[in-house]
Amino acid sequence: MEPKIGIIYSTVDGQTLKICNKIEEVLQKNNHQVDLISIDDFNEDITKYDKLVIGASIRYGVHNAKIIEFIKANKEKLDSMKTAFFSVNLVARKPEKSDPETNPYVVKFFQTIKWKPTLVKVFAGKLDYKKYSFFDRKMIQLIMWMTKGPTNTDAEIEYTNWEKVNEFAGELVKL
Repeated sequence: MEPKIGIIYSTVDGQTLKICNKIEEVLQKNNHQVDLISIDDFNEDITKYDKLVIGASIRYGVHNAKIIEFIKANKEKLDSMKTAFFSVNLVARKPEKSDPETNPYVVKFFQTIKWKPTLVKVFAGKLDYKKYSFFDRKMIQLIMWMTKGPTNTDAEIEYTNWEKVNEFAGELVKL
């Protein structure tokens, strides 16, 4: 029987979904049945899954509140399952902040949430100023300036390391 995996995600600009789609593709090639569902639409019993993956992006320093609420509401079930979590953020574009132990958002998240998934990863996201609203563009530009990142509002840079995403998906197969 094919293992059944649920992938629940939260995305702001679409990069987390793009990463989830790649993970889903790898899992399906390895004979896993996959349900890919936005946290906004998720209303399943998580115990129907053999493994559960949660992916969430960062905006203004925090993960989506619905992801946090979901984890808190299902913590006991999550603790009894094989689980994985990944965060997508632009800080992870820096090698020294691209691991769960060194990424400030992931460290803070797990200190707050008190949940320990079986597998945790961090992926760098995509910077696309043209996609952002005026306010978001200015705020992200300021944050990038403060962190010595690109501030040219014509910039569209995909920082995601797709090999790292493939490796993560491979780890999920073996989980």
